[in-house]
Amino acid sequence: MLRNILFFKILIINTIAIPFFFLFSCEQKKKSRENEKPIPVVLQPAPDFNADSAYYFVEKQVSFGARVPNTLAHENCANFLISQLESYHWQVTPQRFEAVAFDGTVLKSTNIIASLKPELKKRILLAAHWDSRPFADQDSQRKNEPILGANDGGSGVGVLLEIARLLQADTAKLNIGIDIIFFDSEDYGQKEDTKSTDYKPDTWCLGSQYWAKNKHIPSYMAFYGVLLDMVGAKGAKFYQEENSMKFAPSIVQKMWSIGHQLGYQDYFIFESCGNITDDHLYVNQLAKIPMIDVIQYHPKNGFGEFWHKHTDTMDIIDKNTLKAVGQTLVQLLYNENVPTQ
Repeated sequence: MLRNILFFKILIINTIAIPFFFLFSCEQKKKSRENEKPIPVVLQPAPDFNADSAYYFVEKQVSFGARVPNTLAHENCANFLISQLESYHWQVTPQRFEAVAFDGTVLKSTNIIASLKPELKKRILLAAHWDSRPFADQDSQRKNEPILGANDGGSGVGVLLEIARLLQADTAKLNIGIDIIFFDSEDYGQKEDTKSTDYKPDTWCLGSQYWAKNKHIPSYMAFYGVLLDMVGAKGAKFYQEENSMKFAPSIVQKMWSIGHQLGYQDYFIFESCGNITDDHLYVNQLAKIPMIDVIQYHPKNGFGEFWHKHTDTMDIIDKNTLKAVGQTLVQLLYNENVPTQ
């Protein structure tokens, strides 16, 4: 039996014997699993994902500045996201709430929920967080200043905005409902140098925790969900995250197999990198919706040398990565879009 190594975007270890988060060397788990290889997939007709458009949407978010709750940049970006989704004729529901951060700060937060074909019962949920880290605690300089979060925050939202545009233009061909949630206050968790004795549980992913306990439609359910987090950096690798494998292994298999079928095998890696605590965990545990996490993680450099640093800017965003993730997700949706009988 191999030792179970945990790698967290937000590493939480319930012990005071060792530091409780931020272990970023990935010792790959070589355990036997059924889905270590891609399965053959019949690709249904699907529209082309426009990476230039997605790149623009990332750039637009970054242009507002750091999207930290309680700031003007945060408010301006929220207004942009809402108006952009409404311009594509999605039904938009801003879910405004106050979250209390680990340090007692009250965060004026907004989950942005958009629905296409809300009358349909079969639904797929797509999500990303849109806020950015309020401090650069992985950096050696200006550690207490917020980061721009082009990749960590901006990239997932950029991909989903382009998908929202694509689906609206092709809505007549859709026989499934799609919901997009931009979760807020995901990145306001405890700092890296927090002492283990000062650890507080569940200080990250505040927006998804709130939504999972207060769904915009109390009876809302989805067939499954896909979370995008840090999906725009050059050379990104997306390993199979273990919480995703626990709650939705068949969706991981579909997504990664489609990625390989489309020629993106250098991005979608059929190996595990351990458990990551991210928004999908609370959607799985609290909302009871099976959701996977497509998130950058590499055995050698963890979440990237720019993670939670001031170098997380547009300079690291690569249209090829946006294309690989966006086209694979579009194809996943259209493979679910089987004709009605």
